[in-house]
Amino acid sequence: MTTIDAPARIVGGPDIAQERRLVTSIPGPLSRALMTRKTDAVAAGVGATLPVFAAAAGGGVVVDVDGNSLIDFGSGIAVTGVGNSHPRVVEAVKAQLDAFTHTCFTITPYESYVAVAEALNRLTPGDHLKRSALFNSGAEAVENAVKIARHHTGRQAVVAFDHAYHGRTNLTMGLTAKNQPYKNGFGPFAPEIYRAPLSYPFRDGGIDGVTAARTAILQIEKQIGAENLAALIIEPIQGEGGFIVPAAGFLPTLLEWSRASGVVFIADEVQSGFGRTGAWFASEHEGIVPDLVVTAKGIAGGLPLSAVTGRADIMDAAQVGGLGGTYGGNPLACVAALAAIESYASEGLIERAGDIGRLLIDRLTALQASDPRIGDVRGRGAMIAIELVDPETDAPDAALTARVVAAAHALGVIVLTCGTYGNVIRFLPPLTIGDDLLTEGLDVIAEALATA
Repeated sequence: MTTIDAPARIVGGPDIAQERRLVTSIPGPLSRALMTRKTDAVAAGVGATLPVFAAAAGGGVVVDVDGNSLIDFGSGIAVTGVGNSHPRVVEAVKAQLDAFTHTCFTITPYESYVAVAEALNRLTPGDHLKRSALFNSGAEAVENAVKIARHHTGRQAVVAFDHAYHGRTNLTMGLTAKNQPYKNGFGPFAPEIYRAPLSYPFRDGGIDGVTAARTAILQIEKQIGAENLAALIIEPIQGEGGFIVPAAGFLPTLLEWSRASGVVFIADEVQSGFGRTGAWFASEHEGIVPDLVVTAKGIAGGLPLSAVTGRADIMDAAQVGGLGGTYGGNPLACVAALAAIESYASEGLIERAGDIGRLLIDRLTALQASDPRIGDVRGRGAMIAIELVDPETDAPDAALTARVVAAAHALGVIVLTCGTYGNVIRFLPPLTIGDDLLTEGLDVIAEALATA
């Protein structure tokens, strides 16, 4: 870490200095002043994990308004996979700004929307005929996937899983498992939403994936009935729920049952898609081909875009005008997505995610060997987590997690928590981060653990 007396010249994108640099305490005076303004102007329910205000970002760092340069292990919650202000994305958006900013695709279409749909149809798992529809946020895409599945099947019930996170709109809050802070006080939620048990290897007592899936299927059949079920929605790797990777065989068994029962299998790849796990989509690790795939976050280099992609017969079920929205697939986000997709493919970023994962797993597993409070190290690619526990009982230790994260923030590393019990630290670095910053950031995590 470099310590200097005055803020450095702030630049963004690829020109930003790739270093951890603390000019002030965290947060600094300018961030504290802005936080006062936020408190006065912004609804109290809109929180902030780290009370610093960004001024620039790129590569593997975020620079705040006080000139502090923080190592970024969050990527804006897995959004900036290609890095902040990637030159290809910036160039594409600037050119689109000069052409037009909006016409509404459902009024006057434009080619970039079609090109994004073509790319998604090509890249998502399976070689069957596909269609795509574009939206703005992950939650909006999830809602539309459910709409499409209900229309296609003529059924109403939807099953989500323990520890799931699918969004904060009314329907998606019903799908989301965690009450606080996402659901508490916001009900009643949309009807015909049900929950089934997930495969959670660290806490399942060694139950294999096939057995766990059969348990879930039995519950679904007894409590809902396959004949009433429109869709089953699941994250191939849990996101907010704790980066839980189901045991091998869990997802394929659920998919096989869904196909046999006429139930639409929806893979929510909002957080796990676009190279994050070392494959284009996390579903690929289990060899599954979902009926519908929901994407967002890493799709467009930081611009708001989401999509539902799936089997043409399912996607085409809705009547003309049944899908869409004023801003869905807006032209700025579409050209950003095309540029980001090109960057993932041409710059080796998917392979880079695998390299990042190996470095993270090796270092975190070494820490676990000497610190029994690290109950589990799990994940794939650049989507890795540690679960912190009471070493005597394996009970979740949210207080320890909060102390470690607070210490890491004070030392200049942006890191996020997750998990139903608030005891998981997740690592989501940009795929453009260098090994030196990764190693230094992990050094900070080790220091924070040692002093927590």
